[in-house]
Amino acid sequence: MKSSDKIKAVIIDDESYSRELIFNIIEHNFPSFIIETADNVLNGLKTINTLNPDIVFLDIDMPDGTGFDLLKNIVDYNFKVIFITAHEEHAVKAIKFSALDYILKPVNSLELVDAVKQAIEVIKTENEGVKIETLLDNISKISSADKRMILNTSDNMYIVDINDIIRCKSDNNYTTFYLKNNKKITMSKTLKEYENLLPDTVFLRIHRSHIININCIEKISKKKSGIIFMEDMSEIPVSPNKKELLLKMLRG
Repeated sequence: MKSSDKIKAVIIDDESYSRELIFNIIEHNFPSFIIETADNVLNGLKTINTLNPDIVFLDIDMPDGTGFDLLKNIVDYNFKVIFITAHEEHAVKAIKFSALDYILKPVNSLELVDAVKQAIEVIKTENEGVKIETLLDNISKISSADKRMILNTSDNMYIVDINDIIRCKSDNNYTTFYLKNNKKITMSKTLKEYENLLPDTVFLRIHRSHIININCIEKISKKKSGIIFMEDMSEIPVSPNKKELLLKMLRG
């Protein structure tokens, strides 16, 4: 998108204070934006269809449904989504799994401006449809481990079934995912971020540098104390304080 093009945005939120705050922040920092607002799912759909926006700021809980319900009724995702939400657990995890952007309420001006700047850089270049479809699929499996996550690198967007993740290894501020198809994907995020994101019923940070999928353990060595072998035949050290937790998880 050229910098001279007018960027169109829709703010969909049932709270008038939140709508006005977001509107004012965007208007002040991005005066060339064309901005429309809507207060529920139905009006949001109408506004999106009329304006054909580049960016949609979308609340999750509204009187006539959710932001996810709205997305289910969109045919072509020709816009960047930034969720505006008070949720801090399940919904946010699903959003993170899908590599979509979000801002937590109460809205922080600096965070919102930064999110908009990032959105402007990738409008019409990233496949937002794949991300949204992954999100909606994951929302339908909210209590299931059978989910997909998107690993978004500078070159590619990888759609990964979390059951195919054997392990994750830390290298300073980078994390490498080792998958069942012998593929490796390196992300410019810390291991801690993925420790908080991956379901703790299946994944365990077994060592300061390693997260493992306990379903992919091949064997636990008796000769080499504190070593486990994974499906890919890698040898992973077990921190002494994690050994009992590992055994408890394996027992179910």
